[in-house]
Amino acid sequence: MADKSDLVSFVASMGGERSLRVEENLGEGFVRLRVAEAERRQAKHDIRCIEDIVVEMLRNARDAGAKHIYVATSREGDRRVLTMLDDGSGIPEGMQERIFDARVTSKLDSVHMDRWGVHGRGMALYSVRENAQSACVVSSGAGKGSSIRVIADACQLQERADQSTWPVLGTDESGNQAIVRGPHNIVRCCGEFALEERGKCEVFVGSAPEIVATARRWVRPSIQGSDLLFLDSLEELPVLDRLKLAADARELLAEADSLGLEMSERTAHRIIAGQVRPLRSVLSRLLHKGGPSAQKDVDLSRDRRGLRLSQGDAEEFARIMERDFSFIAERYYLSLSREPRLRVSHGRLTVSFELAEGD
Repeated sequence: MADKSDLVSFVASMGGERSLRVEENLGEGFVRLRVAEAERRQAKHDIRCIEDIVVEMLRNARDAGAKHIYVATSREGDRRVLTMLDDGSGIPEGMQERIFDARVTSKLDSVHMDRWGVHGRGMALYSVRENAQSACVVSSGAGKGSSIRVIADACQLQERADQSTWPVLGTDESGNQAIVRGPHNIVRCCGEFALEERGKCEVFVGSAPEIVATARRWVRPSIQGSDLLFLDSLEELPVLDRLKLAADARELLAEADSLGLEMSERTAHRIIAGQVRPLRSVLSRLLHKGGPSAQKDVDLSRDRRGLRLSQGDAEEFARIMERDFSFIAERYYLSLSREPRLRVSHGRLTVSFELAEGD
């Protein structure tokens, strides 16, 4: 049995803990919480599952002005790892830890209201860190975009059991395009966000190697040619540029690791060799799901010169056309109903873009 001094110490400690949480005792069992305690409880309420973390991080990237958001996700045992890269405004070095504090925001004069509620209170990243095992800025800088990594315990913070099934796109009661079926998993969160922000930003979701391969294929570096000779390190470049400009497998592996993207050296060699296929955007995959594939759309008949596209080249060209369509899509709020169609005939290569209904 503990002696009297131990009991006094225990009671004192409980009283001390209470005083840290309570600003004022109002009587009759009512208290006024301190701000820090109220914030902590709000943060616990804001994030109920791992999918909520994904949504908050997507909204954060959007509000930073990102046009392209890459979500790398994996799970080993009970450990869920999320690494989100974007080409937004970036985070200055001196703020990379403080952005996880409560009420810290860059949106002093603006608040964003979307389907998930109010955003801009400075609570999103604070809530993420309060509910995850760890959350940190892996790499960023003013004007360089960001890479933010979150590790969560999938037993303490639940996630949907089915993380592989893609949702199904349909129309809601108002006749608008909406996700109508599928588990509320990470992919569906990304899909709902992509639909909400269509024409404003693109979202890609997949494994770390898939994200690396996709960034290498589609990112347009802000610096090229002789200007690269004056760089001391790729870390001087925007986050997404570094993956594109890595010269070989070893350098690619190092850059991926510096951005929080885990993979093996063998996988890096496969990416360099073009053996890991780049991802299509989440919205593109949703819109084109169930329709004819690029392989079926391409007419491989010979023209009079004997031109014949291989399946691989046809698919590659279709993806390039789909990416470049975003130039006009962003300006006129357009979207494709399916992949671009390629046809070779009579000395002509024709590319057709079918617009989604209502565009």
